[in-house]
Amino acid sequence: MEAVLAAELPVGEGWQYEPKWDGFRCLARREGDDVQLISKSGKPLGRYFPEMLEVLARLKQDRFLLDGELIITVGDVLSFDALQLRLHPAESRVRKLAAESPAELMLFDLLSLGGEDLSDRPLSERRSALEKFHASTDQPQLKLSPATRERDLAIGWLERSGGALDGVIAKRRDQPYKSGERAMVKVKPERTADCVVGGFRYGEKHDFVGSLLLGLYDSKGLLNHVGFTSAIPANEREQLTKELEKLIEPPGFTGDAPGGPSRWRTARSGQWKPLRPELVVEVKYDQVTAGRFRHGTSIVRWRPDKDPKQCTYDQLKPELRPSELAEVFGQ
Repeated sequence: MEAVLAAELPVGEGWQYEPKWDGFRCLARREGDDVQLISKSGKPLGRYFPEMLEVLARLKQDRFLLDGELIITVGDVLSFDALQLRLHPAESRVRKLAAESPAELMLFDLLSLGGEDLSDRPLSERRSALEKFHASTDQPQLKLSPATRERDLAIGWLERSGGALDGVIAKRRDQPYKSGERAMVKVKPERTADCVVGGFRYGEKHDFVGSLLLGLYDSKGLLNHVGFTSAIPANEREQLTKELEKLIEPPGFTGDAPGGPSRWRTARSGQWKPLRPELVVEVKYDQVTAGRFRHGTSIVRWRPDKDPKQCTYDQLKPELRPSELAEVFGQ
């Protein structure tokens, strides 16, 4: 069951709101001794999270199908990087990581139990069954994701969760589980940052700018590459290219710098051009991983009024610790 992205949470009776966790979505299935974790694309995940297979195998219920999100806490925060590190071909490496930072499964739906298919039942009934299922377990690595019918409370989750959540999901309480359909509504938090344009790349098929390379200053005063934006209107690319070419001057980034050409790029498009740190642009981003924007960003506006030195990491919303998240959700 998928979600369609919207600007606002829906209003009215009959909606249930839930956090959208920033993890690996998966189905957890058990049929007796056969325990599986299945990704959204249908691929098996169990070999990468053996500790979760062991958790599910210890449950007294031996036939079920759960929908949830795999998450990992490293130190005091949830870590998407730690999840990605699990996708390693060496079993010994996976086992080592599993022992050091065990995964948790955040549960938000129950699709079958004891051989009985629950997917055609309304969400209200499935949620009640899920709560009873979770209450009967004694495995701390299985978590029950919060849910509320109060829209204002869900909006508060968006505003107070920092970078710990990927958004909030709205589901109809009278709706069955519609596998493969975009039958839910997802709203992402509005996150923007003012960034220095420390460089750019030309487009692959033209002589105009293809992407802007974004930077933020750290506590040592070094400008680090944190991401890019290619969302430049076509009718602005020619003039913007002329302005950028006037500013070409090394080094551009004085801390972490972008990589060079790759096998998918031509030498011209792959090699970035360093700029004097004079231009500031406000961009919209979704998630930050290891101090970088995980995906491409979109331009909100240019900031000629902003001193580039003011573009620092401290404007990024920090991820909340699990204890702080519990306060957000009233737990």
